[in-house]
Parts: sequence; structure tokens; C-alpha cells
Amino acid sequence: MKKAYVIGSCDTKYAELSYAKELIKQAGVEVILVDVGIFNHNNAVDIPNAEVAKHHPAKPDFLSAGLDRGSAVTAMSEALEIFLPTRDDIGGVLGMGGTGNTALVTRGMRALPVGIPKLMVSTVASGNTAPYIGATDICMMASVADVAGLNPVSRAVLGNAAHAMAGMVKNTIPTVPDVKPLLGMTMFGVTTPCVTNLQKIFENEFEPLVFHATGIGGQCFEKLIDSGMLKYVIDVTLTEVCDLFMGGVMSAGPDRLGAVARMRLPYVGSLGALDMVNFGAMNTVPEKYAGRNLYVHNANVTLMRTTPKENEEMGRWIGEKLNCCEGPVRFLIPEGGVSAIDAPGQPFHDPEADRALFDNLEATVRQTDMRKVIRIPLHINDPDFAVALAKHFQEITRI
Repeated sequence: MKKAYVIGSCDTKYAELSYAKELIKQAGVEVILVDVGIFNHNNAVDIPNAEVAKHHPAKPDFLSAGLDRGSAVTAMSEALEIFLPTRDDIGGVLGMGGTGNTALVTRGMRALPVGIPKLMVSTVASGNTAPYIGATDICMMASVADVAGLNPVSRAVLGNAAHAMAGMVKNTIPTVPDVKPLLGMTMFGVTTPCVTNLQKIFENEFEPLVFHATGIGGQCFEKLIDSGMLKYVIDVTLTEVCDLFMGGVMSAGPDRLGAVARMRLPYVGSLGALDMVNFGAMNTVPEKYAGRNLYVHNANVTLMRTTPKENEEMGRWIGEKLNCCEGPVRFLIPEGGVSAIDAPGQPFHDPEADRALFDNLEATVRQTDMRKVIRIPLHINDPDFAVALAKHFQEITRI
């Protein structure tokens, strides 16, 4: 059995961390207490803060450098991010604290592979947790009261967290024999028929792993590629690029398409839902977009049609990303439309805008025998478009 790592600032949270450590130990799991505090103390720990600090890539002596508290905490988080992946005995990680400790410990957690249990008891667990969780499987547990002393409330919350961690470390995931390889695909509601058809085509050869292109979905897609867990992809939906460019709420950040280039994977992609930027309720759409073609998807989601000028810029950006790919690339352009509402008679049907996207992408990509842009005279949700994606995928993967 591997070990549970309990991580926190032992200069200020020692009683709470020790309480959790003892409960995990009583449950039959070996525990390592890691100190990421920035002040000196005499509390007994298994891995002292200096051991973590020496993993900092540029300032291994930062604890004695006289940094202000904020700079020292940031440096410790950078060190923890490098330290944790060097350990080969981690069965799970439990952290606890307020905003500072949450940011510090979760940065280290995000450096660990998906599947290793990660539980953060935090005062900010009920707010916007996206900056802490990122594209990984961190579980956030609300501390209810501040993590500042042991009392009936904190004992109950921290006790539950400790027992949960012990259970996750002790009970490993059953191995499934003859697992098919994963095939990662990106989907949005308006490209669902395409991905559903692909799932049917490959149901006997692959386990489908579908990522909802909501920002975090694209980040998770990239992270699993970087981790080596995902070696086969059909990237149908790039709508997150629209949100990156126009300030929508579902951007996956500027590294979208970065992992494929880094890992040199065979890549089949398309332009799913690049006709839309995502905002919240109608009253949240920025004033500068007043008068644009807006479509109320539901009470909490408003879509904005992209313009020819915006599509020109995105086409060039995607093209340059594809130029960075050294593995085989087949990028399919659905000339009949890129989403369910970008078709004749639908509210986002705009051939001029689509043409700007298609032409600028194609003109930007440096095509070779390995890297090809292919126009298909079909709508993205036409069943035969999924067949075309599958054909090119099989061609470059030899499957």
C-alpha cells in the first residue's frame, strides 16, 4: 500500500494536520506529514519545509532569503509543484487551509497524475474553485469554519476528510482486463451528433473519452495528452478558441492545441462550434457586443455569432498552432457549417463568416504530406462527415 501525504503549514496548522494524520494512521494507512510553512518551529514533521524548498528551480534557499510572506508562499508553492512528482510512494494527498494554503497545496496537487486521490479541505471550497482545481481531479471540501484550531466542527470536518483519504488510499481501483485504448473527442451540444456518430464507428476498437468544450474540458483534454494517458484524439470542437479571443466564459486558455504539438501525436481535428462565443445570461453580455447576433441557448447561456473579421483572426491562430505539430495532421473543414445552428435556416448561418474562417486557416497552414487541410462539402453533423473524420484518423494511426 502506498502512503497518504498530509500537507500544510506546520507553523500555523500543526494541531489540525496532526489530528488528520493520526486518524489516517489509525485507519491502517501509513502517513507522511509534509511541512510547507515558511516560518521556523519545533513541531515534529516527516518532511520539513527546507526539504521541499530545495526543489525550487531558481531559489532553493528562499526560506532564508528574507522574502516577504506573499513571495515566500509563492516560492513554496513552486517548490511543492516540483517536489511532489519526485515521490514514488504517494497513494493520496490531503491538504487543508485558507486561501493561501489552498493555493499553495493545490498547485502541487495539480502536478500529480489524474487518478491519485487529492482532497483539499478549504475555506474557499464553496466559491469559484476553478483556479485551484484546474484540469485535474482535485476534490474540494468546505471547511465550514476557518481551519484555525480544533473544535467540534473542525474535528468533524477534518475527521471525515481524513477517513475519506484513508479509504481512497486503501481501496485501489479494480483492474479491468482487456481495456481498449482511449479515444479522446471534444464535443459541444451543437456538435453532439458528430461525436455520437464517431462513438458508434469506433465502439469496438476504442473506449470513448468525451470532453465537453466548456473551457475546463479543453484544459483536461490537453492535460491528459501531456500526461501520456491519451494517445488517440479526434478534436471535433474548438469553440473554446472563440471565448479566448472575444472574452467569453468558456476559454481553455492560449495553450489549446499545445499538447498535441508537444507530444507529436497523430491529430485529426475540425472547426466545431467556432461560430459562437459563450456568455452567461443575456444581461451579462458585455456592452461592447450590443447589437450583435445573440442567441439565448438557455436562461444561463447566451451565444454570440462570430464575425468574418473575428473568424479571420481565429483561422490564422489555429493555422499557426497546426504548423507547430510535427506528428501527422489531418484537419477537416466542414463547408456546410460548423454547428447545429450554423446551417441554412438556422440563426447563426453566415456563409461569409464561415468562408473567412476556412480560407484564412487554409492559407496559414503550411501543408505537407504529413500536415493536410481537407475541405469536406458537408455540415459537421452530417453522418458522412463523421465517416470522413474516421477515415482520416484510421489513415494516420494505421488502425
